Amino acid sequence: MRVNKTLEAWKSGKSTVGAWLSIPDGHSAEVMAHVGFDWLCVDMQHGAIDYADSIEMFRAISTTATTPFVRVPWNDPATIMKALDAGAYGVVVPLVNNREEAERAVWASKYPPEGGRSSGPTRAAIYGGADYQKGANDQIAVVCMIETAEALEKLDEILSTPGVDAAYVGPSDLAYALGMEPTGDNHDPNHEAKVMEIYEACRKHGVTPGIHTGSAEFTKKWRTAGFQMVTLGTDSGFMRSRAAGDLNETREATGAEPTMPGGSAFY
Repeated sequence: MRVNKTLEAWKSGKSTVGAWLSIPDGHSAEVMAHVGFDWLCVDMQHGAIDYADSIEMFRAISTTATTPFVRVPWNDPATIMKALDAGAYGVVVPLVNNREEAERAVWASKYPPEGGRSSGPTRAAIYGGADYQKGANDQIAVVCMIETAEALEKLDEILSTPGVDAAYVGPSDLAYALGMEPTGDNHDPNHEAKVMEIYEACRKHGVTPGIHTGSAEFTKKWRTAGFQMVTLGTDSGFMRSRAAGDLNETREATGAEPTMPGGSAFY
């Protein structure tokens, strides 16, 4: 079976840098994959992506050595199993609150006897190899998002769940849990302290620490702190920032006035 290079890196103590894909397009995913990220995550929770889109995006990522991940919209076994059958080599599960929910995510991601995943790796066996089902339990990464008040209270029970490979901090929802405004790259010292608490708990339980970041500044910050799964940004964010930067530079250099009001969006 094809080896999960990202999971292998985590187990050897190495840090990885990935990006989020929210644009439902195979070509866009292919361009991102050829940049050289360690992993790319197809975002089916907040991205404009459906199941058919995800298959084309996984195919595009497969033209490179980049590891294909998926964030499912919910901790639903059927959704997790279909995403894995499509060829995802890691599943990011949002809003995991307790051990029972962590166990549900693991159960859906593992074939018997370790879990309850149904046999039928439609595209996964093409990507992973003919022996996919023999090795999948050891190669598929299970990532639980830590981002709610309940998860903070039950952190140890989530991270001690057998089969959980990584914990991924969702900074915006974590801010909600802490009574703050939902900001991705958060400078608040209380927010940063809570992120480090999660990091230390990961180290205690031998779970890979991860965090969502939206800038090179915060990617470097948390990678330096020891996080092994960090996100440099999103496809739509990269597109918007580069386009806006070049447009503003051109206008400033030529003195041209905009004919359209400037837009703003959350990425």
